[in-house]
Amino acid sequence: MPPKPKFTKEEVINAALEIISEKGIEGLTSRELGTALGSSARPVFTVFKNMDELYSEARKAAMKRFDEYAKKAEGFTPVFKQVGLQMILFAEEQPKLFRLLFMSENAKAAGFDDIFLTLGNTAEMCIDAICCDYGLDRENAMLIFKHSWIYTYGIGVLIASKVCSFTEEEVSDMLSREFVGVLTLIKSGKIKSCTTIPEKK
Repeated sequence: MPPKPKFTKEEVINAALEIISEKGIEGLTSRELGTALGSSARPVFTVFKNMDELYSEARKAAMKRFDEYAKKAEGFTPVFKQVGLQMILFAEEQPKLFRLLFMSENAKAAGFDDIFLTLGNTAEMCIDAICCDYGLDRENAMLIFKHSWIYTYGIGVLIASKVCSFTEEEVSDMLSREFVGVLTLIKSGKIKSCTTIPEKK
């Protein structure tokens, strides 16, 4: 009979997330985790098969934490810009988790659609908001989301990696200029969507 787990999955994942928040993904080891839980490393493996399984669950938990930031944009106008501001705030306040989610090598990535699918409800909330606020169809909403997300991602990377710092006013102005520029090009017909909204598998 296998040993009874000393800790729940949730307890182990929460401990792992705190280690990553402080030391980065490279700091998450079975020994560090055991220390954080006040135990040896052994009980961890009564809950998870191996560290790879734990890494995967920790990443899902980190995405939930990011979603908590993004949800704070609900009720703001425009919603989409506020989501961008929350993403950058996440990069500033949770740089190690930002790196885990958005700066880790992804061997399976084939294009932006793959990234879009990992963003879950946050991405769908943005697409719906763009359609509603600016009268765009979903294909053009996806186009403006793609351009604006990549731009916002770049700012987040600069902040999370401590290459640059920006004031809230600077970030707000940069996001507005990028969004208005792309929206103007779409409405003028100078750039057109040739993509569709990728569907979850």
